Amino acid sequence: MTTIRQLIQTSPTRANELLARLVDTSDSAVKTRDRLFTDLKEELELLTELEEKHLFPVLRKHKETKELVAGAIDDNKQLRKILTELDQIPRDGEEFGTKVAELRTIFQQHVRDEKKELLPAVLKVLGDEEAQTIVESIEDHKAEIEEARRAEAEQRRAQARHEREQQESALAEQEAAVEREQRARVAVRETVEAVARTGEVAAESAKQVVQSTAEGVQRLAAAPMSTGSLLWDSMFDLWTAPLGRSVTRSTHDQPSSRAEEVIPLAEETLVVGKETVTSGTTTVRRFVVETPVEQQVSLYDEKVIVERRKPIGDAVTGEALTEVTIEMIETTEVPVVGKSVKVREEVVVRRERTSRVATVRDTVRRDKIEVTRSDEKRRAIASGRK
Repeated sequence: MTTIRQLIQTSPTRANELLARLVDTSDSAVKTRDRLFTDLKEELELLTELEEKHLFPVLRKHKETKELVAGAIDDNKQLRKILTELDQIPRDGEEFGTKVAELRTIFQQHVRDEKKELLPAVLKVLGDEEAQTIVESIEDHKAEIEEARRAEAEQRRAQARHEREQQESALAEQEAAVEREQRARVAVRETVEAVARTGEVAAESAKQVVQSTAEGVQRLAAAPMSTGSLLWDSMFDLWTAPLGRSVTRSTHDQPSSRAEEVIPLAEETLVVGKETVTSGTTTVRRFVVETPVEQQVSLYDEKVIVERRKPIGDAVTGEALTEVTIEMIETTEVPVVGKSVKVREEVVVRRERTSRVATVRDTVRRDKIEVTRSDEKRRAIASGRK
C-alpha cells in the first residue's frame, strides 16, 4: 500500500528523468526534443493538477501548512509559465536548451522544498486515515488519466490500422486492375492471332478460287462446241480451234483470252502485343535488435547533520528544561527505469510504374508484280538481226 510519504517522494521521478534526457539533447535533435518536451509537459501538468486538486485543499485547513501551500502554488504557477514559454520556442535553438535547464533547476528546488518542508508538515498535521484518503484519491485520479491515455492510444492505433487496411485494399484493387489489364492484353493478342489466321485462310481461299476459275476457263475452251448443224459446226470448227489454243495457254505462263484478269496482292502487317512477366521480387522483413544503452542521472541524498554550537544570545527561547524530541527524515534518490515505445519512422513498400519504349524488329511479307511485254522481246531480236 502506498503511503503519503512514498507518494510525495516518488512522484517527481519520471519528470526528473525526462528533464535529464531533454537537457542532454543537441540542437539538431528536433524530433527527440519535441517528443520529450510533450511527455514532460504532460507529466508536470499532471503532478501540479493532482497536488492542487487533492492535497492542497486539505492542507489549507491546517494552520501549520497553509503558508507552505501558498508557496507550492506559486512554484506551480512558475512551472506553468516556463512550460508556456518553452512551447513557443523553436526546438533547434540554443535558447530552448537554456530554458530547459532553467526549468530543471526550478523544478528540482521545488521538489527539495516539498521534501524538506512540506512532507514533514504533512506527516505532522494529517492523520493516517486522512492521509490514506488523499493517497487513494490521487491514485484513482491517476488511474483515470492513464485509462484515458490508453483509450486515446488505442484509438490512434485503430485509426492507423484502418489506414493500413485502406492502403492494403487500394493495393489489392490496383493488383486486380493490373491482372484485368493482363487478361485484356492476352485476349487482344489472341484476337490478333485469330485475325491473322483468318487472313491466311482467306488468302488461301482466294488463291483456290482463282485457280478453280482458270481451270474452268481452260475446260470450257477445250470442250467441243456444237450447234446441231453440220454446216455451222464445220464453220465453228474453223473459229474454235484457234480460240481453244488461246484459252489453253492462259494458265500459268500462257496468255489469257479473258477481257480482265484480277491478281490479288497481299501484304503482312506487324502486330505487336504486350505481356507482363515477373522480373524480380523484393522482400522487406522487420526484425528486432537489442542495443545496450546507458544514461547518467543526477541523484540526491539527504542526510541529517547533528552539530553543536554556541548560542547566539543568552535569552531563553521556547520551553526550557523540558523534554523535546525532534525527528528528521533522511532521503535518498534511486533511479527508476522505464521504457516507452514510440514509432521512430515508417517504411512504405509500394510499386512504382515507369514507361519505356522498346523497338521490335521482324520481317513482313508482301506480294509484288513483274510486268514483261512480249513485243519488247521481238523488238530486241529484230534490232539484233539488223
